[in-house]
Amino acid sequence: MKKNLFKILAKINKVIMPRFSQRDITRLSKIEKAMVAYRYWVTINALD
Repeated sequence: MKKNLFKILAKINKVIMPRFSQRDITRLSKIEKAMVAYRYWVTINALD
């Protein structure tokens, strides 16, 4: 159940949220860093 929820969140994040792979992480604003951390958290939980 929990894993399915995170897989759905990961798919939604992929469509809605911006990608930061081409940008320098050190130059992101605090909100953008929080978005990266959220995407990381969802991805890790979806893979477990």
